[in-house]
Amino acid sequence: MNKLKFACLALVLTAGMAAQAGGILTNTNQSVAFLRNPARDGAIGLDGVYSNPAGVIFLGEGLHLGFNWQYAHQTRTITSQNQLFKLGAKNNGLDTKEFEGVANAPFIPSLQAAYNKGDWSFQFNFSVPGGGGKCEFDKGIGSFETVVGAIANRLIGVSTALNSQIGQLGASVPNVTGYDVDGYMKGQQYYFGFQIGAARKIGEHLSVYGGLRLLYGTASYEARLNNIRVMNGTQGMTLPEYFLGVTNGLVDAGGKISALGQQVQDGIGQYVQAYMAAGMTQEQAMQQPKVQELVAQGQELKAKGDQLKATAESLEASAETLAPYTNGVNLKSDQSGWGIAPVIGIDYKTGNFNFAAKYEFKTRMRMKNNSDLKEASVISATNKYVNGTSVPEDAPAQLALGAQWSITPSVRLNAGYHHFFDTDAHWYEHSEKLLDGGTNEYLGGAEWDINKRLQVSGGVQLTRYGLTDQYMNDMSFVVNSWTFGLGAGYKVSDKVKINVAYFQTNYENYDMDTPEQNMQSLGLNIPAGKNSFTRTNKVVGIGVELTL
Repeated sequence: MNKLKFACLALVLTAGMAAQAGGILTNTNQSVAFLRNPARDGAIGLDGVYSNPAGVIFLGEGLHLGFNWQYAHQTRTITSQNQLFKLGAKNNGLDTKEFEGVANAPFIPSLQAAYNKGDWSFQFNFSVPGGGGKCEFDKGIGSFETVVGAIANRLIGVSTALNSQIGQLGASVPNVTGYDVDGYMKGQQYYFGFQIGAARKIGEHLSVYGGLRLLYGTASYEARLNNIRVMNGTQGMTLPEYFLGVTNGLVDAGGKISALGQQVQDGIGQYVQAYMAAGMTQEQAMQQPKVQELVAQGQELKAKGDQLKATAESLEASAETLAPYTNGVNLKSDQSGWGIAPVIGIDYKTGNFNFAAKYEFKTRMRMKNNSDLKEASVISATNKYVNGTSVPEDAPAQLALGAQWSITPSVRLNAGYHHFFDTDAHWYEHSEKLLDGGTNEYLGGAEWDINKRLQVSGGVQLTRYGLTDQYMNDMSFVVNSWTFGLGAGYKVSDKVKINVAYFQTNYENYDMDTPEQNMQSLGLNIPAGKNSFTRTNKVVGIGVELTL
């Protein structure tokens, strides 16, 4: 069961923790120029080393360098509804509870470099195209807590049934009224991207690009689930304390049944001897109403004794099944992996228009585990984190299309489209097959050179995922959103330009019904409920571009 809790932790964190703009596993905010105006797929600029590499050749000859720093703050909020929450000592009898995770990425760096000479542009890009920070849930998540609630709910039924059986004997077991638990989890994830390639100009208007991108992923996760207790009113009991109390109650009841049984046997003997002294045979004495009444009482007591014995055996099995909860959980896992994929692009300039396209091939990623989980479990979700195993976490292929229209030499309009081929990637247990299609993004923006030194820009991005209820859960989720960015660029000199920007993503709510879960191997049942998911995301950035 500790493994189940740890798997819940890792799954919720592997969805990505930084200020993500882009697909489910991909960050596209690779420069401050993007933060200023996300619609950069058809623009000519140094940031094109990532967004439009074929167009970088049109920057002009020389060495171009760009350094970017971003700070991102994100929250993930899950509002869960389940009747089991009513049993929680900290939940004030409510069936709805909010779980919030805070993700901070204080330092998201990126570097763009291009050396243009003649018809060639040789390029390098370093960025963090996935993850980029840590996420912390100081109360755990709902799927953690409902399992503990299911244990308490089961023990409520056990205690009620037992006290009904043995109460008339003057014995009792501890009552259970609810549960208490302290949950916590934290994870950190970085996917570092290194891209090299070259663009070549073919004639005056056309250029093409080819390159390779290396992804290196590293992640670490920690989970604690402490102070798991079942409540008897305001008094908490550990599971061993509870089962000890049940055992004592059953022993007490068993002793009283034995004593009553002995009294019945003594009564039968006394009556039989009296009847035989009056001239009856033993067989005749045993058929007398009073003796038959005592025999029936003896049989009833024997049946109760057998029932208590079976109950004790069942509870012993339950105690063994739930034993992993005894000391809570304190686990750690580290993952790492890498993959390489080609990137191709094309750019075409004609008059006041520029058109571009880029295709990033799928990156095959396998994240190898170094964890406390040493062997597979009957709980399939835990197998993703077994020590020494490799987990598929492909970065999906991406198609980006862009256009720029220079209305005047100082005013430009931008448009873009992204498609992530999510369902063609390979993720753990083929979770990509649960999606209803890939991710689509629609982008628009504008840029205005106020004068020779000052430039302002702004843009928007609409992101739509192929989400389904089968894919969504509180351990791994994304939601549809729209984003705006704005900022300015200032040319300190002909060779130095400073960029600053603010970027904010506004997320929708995704509401869904959660199905009933029967955890047969653990003898637990989690009733159907509801989940509502949303997030927040705010980013600030500053960067410098140099022309040498």
